Amino acid sequence: MKVLFVCMGNICRSPTAEGVFRQHVMDSGLQDRVKVDSAGTHNYHPDQAPDPRAIQVAARRGYDLTPIRARQIQDSDFEKFDLILVMDWDNLSLTQSQSPPQHQSKVRRFAEFSSDASIQVVPDPFFGDIGGFEHVLDLVEDCSAGLLKFVTAHQHEYTSIQR
Repeated sequence: MKVLFVCMGNICRSPTAEGVFRQHVMDSGLQDRVKVDSAGTHNYHPDQAPDPRAIQVAARRGYDLTPIRARQIQDSDFEKFDLILVMDWDNLSLTQSQSPPQHQSKVRRFAEFSSDASIQVVPDPFFGDIGGFEHVLDLVEDCSAGLLKFVTAHQHEYTSIQR
């Protein structure tokens, strides 16, 4: 199974989700069966590292975001990935508008995997303070736990997909 996380610039939320979920996958011994990546709807920060605040907050909890580099979502991603998980409503709209019809069902909100049904989006912390990044990490950890349960329960459905 291949999972792509998408936010606007690919320097705050989606690399945080990539780093956290990758660690969940590794801790569960699924790294040979689950691949993780991230991208942005916009090409604002090509090949840049995540926001230093995201790196700092994640590092305090044992996640390493430093190898991740920003990139924009590509048309080929819709074919390549099994799940394309967006952070908010704008990301959803933009990603759905770019997705070919046959891949629309792959595009979902990451917040759908939260243990709290009232959570609809992972908000953009970019223009706020470090507390916003802490909040995003809290949400990402929660959603990642739910996503891992989903992936574990549904991984057999993706075994025939070409890697």
